[in-house]
Amino acid sequence: MTDFALPETRYALSGDVNIAYQVMGTGPVDIIMVPGLVSHIEFAHEMEAYTAFLRRLSAFARVVNFDKRGQGLSDRISDAPSLEQRMDDVRAIMEAIGSERAAVIGFSEGCAMSALFAATYPERVSQLILFGGFAVPTMLTEEGLAQRVKFWGTGAMIRTVRPSLATNPDAVALFAKFERLSASPGAIKAISLLNAKIDVRPILPTIQAPTLVLHRERDVQVPIALGRELAARIPNARWIEYPGDDHLFWYGETEALLGDIEEFITGHRDSASTDLERVLATVLFTDIIDSTRSAAEVGDQAWRRMLDNHDELARQVVRRHRGSLVKTTGDGILATFDGPGRAVRCALALGAAARQIGLPLRAGLHTGEIEMRGNDIGGIAVHVAARVMAQCQSSEVLVSRVVTDLVAGAGLQFSERGSYELKGIPGRWDLFVANA
Repeated sequence: MTDFALPETRYALSGDVNIAYQVMGTGPVDIIMVPGLVSHIEFAHEMEAYTAFLRRLSAFARVVNFDKRGQGLSDRISDAPSLEQRMDDVRAIMEAIGSERAAVIGFSEGCAMSALFAATYPERVSQLILFGGFAVPTMLTEEGLAQRVKFWGTGAMIRTVRPSLATNPDAVALFAKFERLSASPGAIKAISLLNAKIDVRPILPTIQAPTLVLHRERDVQVPIALGRELAARIPNARWIEYPGDDHLFWYGETEALLGDIEEFITGHRDSASTDLERVLATVLFTDIIDSTRSAAEVGDQAWRRMLDNHDELARQVVRRHRGSLVKTTGDGILATFDGPGRAVRCALALGAAARQIGLPLRAGLHTGEIEMRGNDIGGIAVHVAARVMAQCQSSEVLVSRVVTDLVAGAGLQFSERGSYELKGIPGRWDLFVANA
């Protein structure tokens, strides 16, 4: 990827069913991502860290993700799709993109179909990678299925797929929408009933492709014992356990996971250090004005509550403007955006909202190339944005000339601030105040 534009959704015809898919990257190898139970290839990009995870893979490969038939943006069907139909859908996508052979990465319930695909079409699968998967779903009880269907669309599943966010109302609401867009309660019931009958153990010993099986140690959704059994039944499969309890592959500590996947597919790792990992983005830094003095005035406990409110507010506002919250900085945030206009509007909206809770902000923005480093970012553009923010006066949104040039005609208004030397950055920089 050369910029932050999201991939275009396309369709492959599998029989008479249209399968929605997206392609990221132009690397020399192909990766087919086989989804789990919840899937919507466009809304998934609204989830924190999802796009960054795929971009990291796309540094060395052409990455394809898709919605299973009956889910997300693919055609709805009357019955739950069989494993054979799901395999046909993968073949249809590979034919649509002209892929003769690919590494297949199965996730959660997608692992069973991925294993069957690798066993059935060994000439089409270069490597098989299974994350958070199972051969037979012994964890899916009748009571558990009833609860899943009853609470589908409420975000209840986040308790088992991302436990650390289970008490975060905004995260729960986002995941609830993800569930609803993925499938209806009736469709999920049909799919889950079919999954309950899956048992691919007999075919696992026939898999010829080099296989890597990955699992997080405290996975609640799919217990690690099921992953170990899956690995044990595949000839010469490599097994790796990771710390943490996140079931969703793009959450938690992902750098080791991504490195292991890259090394297994290419024979080496650390593509993050190559030019392919440099992308164009608008970087936003914010900082609470006089935070030290304010903390001293209100006391540690009250200040902690105010910071928690600030962080939650920032997450909401950044997400609403289609940004990616990279991290909180103690008394501010670092975020990136695929459009400078959205970044400026986000900064203005966040400043206004923060003033209402008694935490005036200053914000600095710059557009340039950044380096993707797992869930973090680096590069000169990040330093420039920080230095621009350092020039801010109280409650200002200050931007570089690059930003004003890129948003011409977008209806945003700016006032000239002047030309400045930015600490550690060569040359003089023209800065502008964004007007609300």
